[in-house]
Amino acid sequence: MTSQNAALDKTPPLGADPRRWQALFYIALAQLMVVLDGTIVNIALPTAQEDLGISAGNRQWVITAYALAFGGLLLFGGRIADLWGRQRTFITGLVGFAVASGLGGAAQNELMMFGARALQGVFGALLAPAALSLLTVMFTDAKERAKAFGVFGAISGAGAAVGLLLGGALTEYLDWRWTFYVNVPFAVLAIVGAVTVIREPAEARNRSTLDVPGVLLATLGLVALVYGFSRAEHEDWTETWTVASFVASAVLLITFVLVESRVKAPLLPLRVITDRNRGGTYLAFGLSVIAMFGLFLFLTLYLQMIRGYSPVETGVAFLPMVVGMVIGSTQIAPRLTTRLAPRYLMGSGLAVAALGMLWLTQLDLDSSYAAVILPAQLLLGLGMGTNFMAGMSLATSGVRPTDAGVASAMVNTAQQIGGAIGTALLNTIAASASSSYLASRIAGTSNEAEQLRLGLESEVHGYSVAIWWAFAIVAAASVIAFTLINAPRSQGQMVAGDGEADQQPAPVMAH
Repeated sequence: MTSQNAALDKTPPLGADPRRWQALFYIALAQLMVVLDGTIVNIALPTAQEDLGISAGNRQWVITAYALAFGGLLLFGGRIADLWGRQRTFITGLVGFAVASGLGGAAQNELMMFGARALQGVFGALLAPAALSLLTVMFTDAKERAKAFGVFGAISGAGAAVGLLLGGALTEYLDWRWTFYVNVPFAVLAIVGAVTVIREPAEARNRSTLDVPGVLLATLGLVALVYGFSRAEHEDWTETWTVASFVASAVLLITFVLVESRVKAPLLPLRVITDRNRGGTYLAFGLSVIAMFGLFLFLTLYLQMIRGYSPVETGVAFLPMVVGMVIGSTQIAPRLTTRLAPRYLMGSGLAVAALGMLWLTQLDLDSSYAAVILPAQLLLGLGMGTNFMAGMSLATSGVRPTDAGVASAMVNTAQQIGGAIGTALLNTIAASASSSYLASRIAGTSNEAEQLRLGLESEVHGYSVAIWWAFAIVAAASVIAFTLINAPRSQGQMVAGDGEADQQPAPVMAH
């Protein structure tokens, strides 16, 4: 019986694409390229700023131009993948991202750099949801899906840390321009694979019309939201344009929801997000990303500014987190996904990550890397890796194949908005705590060396306070996962569209 069961386990699911595992390699490569871009450019920014003569006031647009285009167009990109075909959208995104990366590497002035970054964001918004939705429609068996999403989750979680290492190495040993050029060979290889290997099921195409009002409202609303957080990070939360951006975003997104509830072929069918399990997953996922993006910022600043690490040394210092994420996503979560319900995988993973955050609150000027940073990173990596794999799989399971693109785009949107909130909110908290700490102690010091040390202590105190907030956010995400998510554990064949919220037949479109 044992040998028979083993043979059955190796039998491919009925109707499965025989080249799906080869396709996974190219899909994962494209995802790595997009995720790397979130941090690899940050490392090169000071050098690029000096080379191109970008002013201190305009420097933020190297990051903001990408964030606005990417975050604002994700839902549109996801729906385009559903309507136009995921393979075609995937290839278009790869070609465009490669061209934009080449332009960024060849930039001769700040306008050319800003334009290239915005163009990267536009094509990234096509590429990211197409990649995840291809996985959703190509892997429907529970065990295979767990392995595929494990690989994808590991790349999504660890890619940002890898970007720090790669960005540091390229900037230090070659030139900052290679942080852009490195995308080109990745994209070319993925394009070749996409053309020769990737095939999506014909029934997964959505034949409805594009919801233009929904596109305009969602895009403008998300752009305003991302811009508001970006501006708050550099200006002030009560500054006129910051407040105006948040107000405009709220009005646009509320109007978007009202429109989507009334049109026949909505950009974002509300059933995608009102499903209890998907909605809970998006919320828990977004909260966890808030904490992680803030942590990347503070730990990078601590290692480079306080401890004097070089960019390459900083990247190497993040490797334990990468290892933890790979183990969590590819070993722990896939082995448990058919044994435990998703709430226990996500909730427990986030609880372990929260413990890692708690460990890092002990940072001080002379903290030992081996005693504080290393174990904390391992816990964070293991917990977040498990959470990312389980969350990405659950967020796209049970959805109609024709909605896979927009459901995948919601995962990326939660990640992008979470990143914008995390960087702005936690950075504000850290700066305020640092200023208060310094103001309360500076009066009693007159020695220049003591003042310098006090300044460094205040910076580290600010990081520690912000990490306490990050701990609370991850702990809240864990509670949300345990309480909102109630999906059963994966069993056997899992076909897209079997979710409770999606069992109603698709409406017949009038012609």
